[in-house]
Amino acid sequence: MRLGIDLRVDVQSPIPIRRQLTEQLKHIIDGGGVPRDQALPSIRELAGFLGINPNTVSRVIEDLKRSGYVEARRGRGVFVASQPPARPASRLRETFLRETVIRAAALGMTAGDLAIGVSSLAGARPAAVQGAIEVLLVECSPPELDFFAGQLEAQLPVRVDKVLLGELAAVTRRRKQPGRWRAAVTSFCHLPDVERLLSGRGVPVIALLAEAHLETLHRLAQLPRGARVGVVSTAAET
Repeated sequence: MRLGIDLRVDVQSPIPIRRQLTEQLKHIIDGGGVPRDQALPSIRELAGFLGINPNTVSRVIEDLKRSGYVEARRGRGVFVASQPPARPASRLRETFLRETVIRAAALGMTAGDLAIGVSSLAGARPAAVQGAIEVLLVECSPPELDFFAGQLEAQLPVRVDKVLLGELAAVTRRRKQPGRWRAAVTSFCHLPDVERLLSGRGVPVIALLAEAHLETLHRLAQLPRGARVGVVSTAAET
């Protein structure tokens, strides 16, 4: 089942799922993602789509009712409220954001670090960084392609092109400008084959390990071509 709104929850986040979903829905409604007087998906639909307890979704809806974002209409469901709720003055929001950026800079964080950190904690990607990087994902089966593509796009500001390993040679022959892929990602066992097929095309290849750190992949993709990267391991064998 697909919903007309982009929602996701991160069960590993320290932020409670109820809070994640409440804030995402507020953000979507504020941004016009669901028009005024438009019906929301049912509690059962939201719970099934997100794979969470319907009681949690029910509490989220109650939170949104109390804050004035939605209203229940007898026999029809839950709708986005006709009138927007009162929001903090824009000056207060701007001051808060400015202070946050200044404090992050004092800790040595870049704007990108801050955006990725906030989106990771909140379980949502900011629109400003969505789709910022296009990467090629190569795997040997459709289920693996779908799984890893979902993981990458859920946690990083990337667009993923999915290609089966057996079709990579044909795809690269058809594509005249493979260089627009900032990086290619594949399982460690497929690394030699993918490097061979992409040789000379200016696309760095990154191997996914069992415990791949996705933010690290994002940072590697941002490096200029030819940059040297050191790897340090605390294990006796690497």
